[in-house]
Amino acid sequence: MAFQNPKLILERLGGLIVIDEAQLQPSLYPVLRVLVDADRRARSSRRFLLLGSAAPTLVRGASESLAGRVHHIPMQGFDLNEIGAAQRFDLWNRGGFPEAFLSSDESDSFSWRRDFIETFLLRDLPQYGVTVPAGELRRLWMMTAHLHGQLLNLSDLGRSLSVTHSTVRRHLDILEQSFMVRSLQPWHENLGKRQRKSPKLYIRDSGLLHALLGIRNATDLRSHPKSGSSWEGFVIEQILSVLRPEEAWFWQTQAGAELDLLLFLNGRRIGFECKLSDRPATTKSMHIAIEDLKLDHLHVIHPGTLSFSLGPKISATALDDLSKPGSLVSVQV
Repeated sequence: MAFQNPKLILERLGGLIVIDEAQLQPSLYPVLRVLVDADRRARSSRRFLLLGSAAPTLVRGASESLAGRVHHIPMQGFDLNEIGAAQRFDLWNRGGFPEAFLSSDESDSFSWRRDFIETFLLRDLPQYGVTVPAGELRRLWMMTAHLHGQLLNLSDLGRSLSVTHSTVRRHLDILEQSFMVRSLQPWHENLGKRQRKSPKLYIRDSGLLHALLGIRNATDLRSHPKSGSSWEGFVIEQILSVLRPEEAWFWQTQAGAELDLLLFLNGRRIGFECKLSDRPATTKSMHIAIEDLKLDHLHVIHPGTLSFSLGPKISATALDDLSKPGSLVSVQV
């Protein structure tokens, strides 16, 4: 239910004020701007904690800028730091939504995720003011799942969905701003090589990806043709959750050299490759990435339990070690 007079209510409160699902109350934003500015002048200790499941830019009517008055803290479902290494494959299979991860069995988890997808399209997005028909967004979401980990081609997507490329872009923005899809941007610099400049698409939660692809359990996942791409997206999300970099990129040349993830950490260039093999080996592409991008270190993240050196500047790093503080830093020397 919308506040009848949010300013009258909020200005009487002190301390830490928590507002859940703030994106459903767009009238709050201009009020918060006024209150925050007043608190600054009065040096008040009052703070507002806004919780939500969509970016304010997605919400109809939430146009009031809080720039300079707000700090964003991105959050996601469960990650390796919270569930532990012993359940890493359950997390990959079911995803990080608590209800999906904690379900009594795989069938219940799969059913919850399928229901979530329908509820999100039919109820949640319309509450944000999104007027795109649920069927159109569902087809795009399904198509994105099949393109998971691949380069985005708006024109090809548009032809497949019988809409214009600009319509695809607008609809993808909706899925990105509701944190369902990640568009990983390409890194390119003056190397004298032709480099890809299109982003790569990922479904951010691996459990939702599997539900969209009809992957019901762990057995189906390991034999599915998208298992390698699923692992790549899952690992990337875990790395970003653990390291929380300000920006992240991938790198790819038209000749075939590539790097799944590139981060700049404390002035160092760190690369990541995601391999669904307990004993990954080095490739020509890895050495090209190290040389061309001047990487300080390259981690090859794999599902095994042991981390070991693959050569100068290259480590095979177990997924388990992502949840150990300092483990990525300690093998970069």
